[in-house]
Amino acid sequence: MRRKWIPFLLILPAVLYLAVLMGYPLFETFRLAFTSNEGFFGNFRRLMESGEFWNAMKNTLLLTAVIVPAQLILALGLAFFVNWKFRGYTMILYFIAIPLALSDVTAALMSYTIFSPNGYLNKVLMSLNLIERPLYFFGYMFKAREFWVIALTEIWRATPLVFIIILAGLQSINREYLEAADLFGFSRWKKFTKIILPLLKPSIMSALLLRTLFAFQIFGVVWLLAGRDIPVLAGETYYWYTFMNDPKMASAYALVIALVTIIVSWFYITFLRAKHLEGAR
Repeated sequence: MRRKWIPFLLILPAVLYLAVLMGYPLFETFRLAFTSNEGFFGNFRRLMESGEFWNAMKNTLLLTAVIVPAQLILALGLAFFVNWKFRGYTMILYFIAIPLALSDVTAALMSYTIFSPNGYLNKVLMSLNLIERPLYFFGYMFKAREFWVIALTEIWRATPLVFIIILAGLQSINREYLEAADLFGFSRWKKFTKIILPLLKPSIMSALLLRTLFAFQIFGVVWLLAGRDIPVLAGETYYWYTFMNDPKMASAYALVIALVTIIVSWFYITFLRAKHLEGAR
């Protein structure tokens, strides 16, 4: 009789962990988001009618549209370069992976020390007599420059994650396929488009999915470098919860982010699924 309960006791810590740290916060988020004096969807109506929401949505989509493709192209180039396995390639691998160890806050502070009026970039440009006065990258008057500094920081900080996933996919490709292609006289381009790219598609899909979801949750870098000059969805969630002391609106923003990420996940999984894996099911 006692042996019958052992499996349930073994999974009990995991169930408690999920229920307390994920289930309860999720339940509270739903409860707060749909609690309003203006009706069941009152918080969402207020959210949709505010200009800040649409600005935040626009900026989040723009940052995602800039950051994710740039990271994918950079990561693909770096992965093919490292995969040549030349002498000393492991050192290059570690060097590329360094930003993975940095937090959002650290990356934002490093970026600020480069692009601030007294930062390294202005010092270098002034010492070379290329500019007479410092360039300003931060502040409400320079939102376009802030946007590109944020995009550059995020590309630098998170590209190694995409790089690692794609490199792992490249190294898992069976060499016999490439050797067979050489025997049949395939050109490099034909090997890339007919063998490497189709076999790399699951890794690319995983990397795109992860990075797009993280891009929709971008917060630390934007908040530290631009504050609400460039509102984003996660930043607005923090603003409504902390500064406006309105957890109901913050919960509504959180559910919108969750809905958008679910839609993006469905799109990737439905339309970018590797056909050769579908055939294997």
